Amino acid sequence: MERRIGVYVCHCGANIAGTIDVEQVAEFARGLEGVVVARDYKFVCSDPGQDVVANDIKEQKLDRVVIASCSPRLHELTFRRTMVAAGLNQYLLEMANIREQVAWVTVDRELATLKAKALVNAAVKKVSHDQPLETKEVSVNPNTLVVGAGIAGIQAALEIANSGNLVYLVEREPSIGGHMAQLDKTFPTLDCSA
Repeated sequence: MERRIGVYVCHCGANIAGTIDVEQVAEFARGLEGVVVARDYKFVCSDPGQDVVANDIKEQKLDRVVIASCSPRLHELTFRRTMVAAGLNQYLLEMANIREQVAWVTVDRELATLKAKALVNAAVKKVSHDQPLETKEVSVNPNTLVVGAGIAGIQAALEIANSGNLVYLVEREPSIGGHMAQLDKTFPTLDCSA
């Protein structure tokens, strides 16, 4: 089945466009297999930028989206929401981090543009293989198993128990305390370790 991929290359003001020729990256993306629209935009994460993406999803009947911009940690959720609002599965999004991984670490404009093209190419190839996912909710058993009743295990078990959860503390030796229990006195108070 032929993919219909949209690629959006962000200028991020001068953060990206100051180092990378974003127009050239967008032009390169237009020639990639499955790409039906590729645009460069000043701030793709802005409301008007998100509107451009959402409108293209509807009008161009896109089934995949690549955003070449900043870190996914910063705006992946923003673009996932945009995709859902436009009627597309949020997991058919791929982000190429061309700000932190290219613009901020590459001085040479020509090399930065070349690397940005490579990241966009990889993102387009990856997103073309992505499958829609569904978010599922599952029940969680809040009980906790702590393996090892040394000082760290005992402390972890106590903190979890104090939070109101059931804890199972397991130790393979016949006594608890680990290596600490083998010491005669502890620093700085010279208390008995037991």
